[in-house]
Amino acid sequence: MAKQRPFAVTLLAIIAGLAGIVAVLDTLRYLGILPFNIPFFGTEVSFFGVSIFGAIMAGIVAVIWFWAAAKLWALDPQGWSFVVVIAIVYIIFDVLAIFGGTPIDSMWLSLGLTVLALILGLLPGTRAAFGQK
Repeated sequence: MAKQRPFAVTLLAIIAGLAGIVAVLDTLRYLGILPFNIPFFGTEVSFFGVSIFGAIMAGIVAVIWFWAAAKLWALDPQGWSFVVVIAIVYIIFDVLAIFGGTPIDSMWLSLGLTVLALILGLLPGTRAAFGQK
């Protein structure tokens, strides 16, 4: 008998997928491939003047977000663990990017989705779905 996926887990998987898409777009913005004046994405991005490092970090995080979304959809406990860990890491990365020269209006979508994913991941019902206490 297949496990029933709770609504919060479904929503968390969707948010993880969206966070992955935003991380891909951030990667392209750090590389200068996308223009800086994309609606809802703010102006320019910078990571202490070393945009290639920001692009590498955002690219790695994008892959992890997509992997975690697939694991969440399959109700694999590894997906829950990775969402919690990558959300904390990416919140730190986004805050460092803000301190490193990126305007906060360029990071609000990434930061907002990541914080939302962390909150949903830590809800008691979500944790219980993955056997966490």
